[in-house]
Amino acid sequence: MSDKAQYTIEFVINTSPRVLFSRLSTADGLSEWFADDVNVKADEYTFFWEGTETKAKRISYKDQKHIRFQWLDDADTDCFLEFKLESQDLTGDLSLLITDFATPEDLQDATELWTSQISNLKRLLGI
Repeated sequence: MSDKAQYTIEFVINTSPRVLFSRLSTADGLSEWFADDVNVKADEYTFFWEGTETKAKRISYKDQKHIRFQWLDDADTDCFLEFKLESQDLTGDLSLLITDFATPEDLQDATELWTSQISNLKRLLGI
């Protein structure tokens, strides 16, 4: 059993689902804001950050709705990373929900990192 806990954070990103989802699911899109570089072969994604390489398998996908990755080098097989898009019926806003895992002592740092990453994504999208 993992000592990591699941958490979900939400960001409102007012752009089209198609534009946003391409940044969350393609090698080119992810390498613009999430990692230094990304390679994709079938359902296996290789992420590069500052000289390190991390592999993930895409385990769930619905176009313009969600994508879920399982980290292949993480001993915590229950942990995953998910990007999910939800449209708010009342306001028309588009929300990005990120589900990730962190230890209790790393939760604040993880949340701050996601906030920074999403700020970069919004800047890239011109928002």
